Amino acid sequence: MTRPLTILTLVAAAALAGCNSEDHTIVSDPAGPDPMANAVANAGSVTLPPSIQASKAYRCKDNSLIYVDWYSDGSARVKKSRDEVGAPLLAAGDKALTGDAKAASITFNGQSCKA
Repeated sequence: MTRPLTILTLVAAAALAGCNSEDHTIVSDPAGPDPMANAVANAGSVTLPPSIQASKAYRCKDNSLIYVDWYSDGSARVKKSRDEVGAPLLAAGDKALTGDAKAASITFNGQSCKA
């Protein structure tokens, strides 16, 4: 009977010895809070990038394929393959690309291309 009581006493003493009465502050970054969090809080709103409205493949007159990601703000990204990141966004009204996500045919660099 004294053996379990002794073991229980030792376990309780070990558990209490592991406790520390100092205050602990846990932060994700030891360098301090995120400076962008304050900038966002002070700005009031954040402008998000445009979302992809549609992704379509087009065959051009020279029998080449192009892939176009159409964005919600009217801009587009043209790619030579599906896996490619693509050329920089073409702004709405750019002369290199005419058409939109709903059109069955577009013009890219002077060539007519069909979906």
